[in-house]
Amino acid sequence: MESNERSSHYIANKFALIMLEALEEIMGKNGLNAILNLADVPELIDNYPPDNLSKEFDFTDVSVINQALEEMYGLRGGRGLSIRAGRAIFDDELSNFGALAGAADDEFKALPLNAKLRIGLPAIARTFSQVGDQQSTVSEYDDHYTFSIHDCPICWNRSVGETPVCFMAVGLLQEGLKWISGGLEFRVNESKCVAIGDGICEFVIQKTPLDLVQSDE
Repeated sequence: MESNERSSHYIANKFALIMLEALEEIMGKNGLNAILNLADVPELIDNYPPDNLSKEFDFTDVSVINQALEEMYGLRGGRGLSIRAGRAIFDDELSNFGALAGAADDEFKALPLNAKLRIGLPAIARTFSQVGDQQSTVSEYDDHYTFSIHDCPICWNRSVGETPVCFMAVGLLQEGLKWISGGLEFRVNESKCVAIGDGICEFVIQKTPLDLVQSDE
């Protein structure tokens, strides 16, 4: 495992609570307890963070939990679990948080898809920034968006080979895009990752939903 040295960067307790509850739901309590022991954070066993928005859960603990998933289940298995957990985190909590709550309004639902993405992705970025000390930004290009996370908690203080590791963020974005688009699935790929030496963690989001790509094939 990487060092558990404190980062002095934090995410909201509620966000960490939902993350742990999502992992428990996916792998069972014993499975999560094994992960927490492997991550060297046994103090979290039966002692999840409180349900509040105080920023008190250290980036380091988010990172070592994600690393432990990879070590226990392998890169592919850990990736799948992290993506599932990310999707559950968004579905359980973030979909009704702050600026994203407006995506449920009839006025937003009536917008064309490109307008939903142009409004909704920055709303996701603002929500990410609100629940932790990371900052998120969005840029638009002809056929895709990039979603950038500065000071990413998921890979904090990690150094790996050539494969990006922020799969939980991929799941969060996939579910967030599904929410704002009214049920469509989008391709999300991490193109840059601090853990492999990049300056930021960056995710490429194709503008054309997978549903439409597949129907054209």
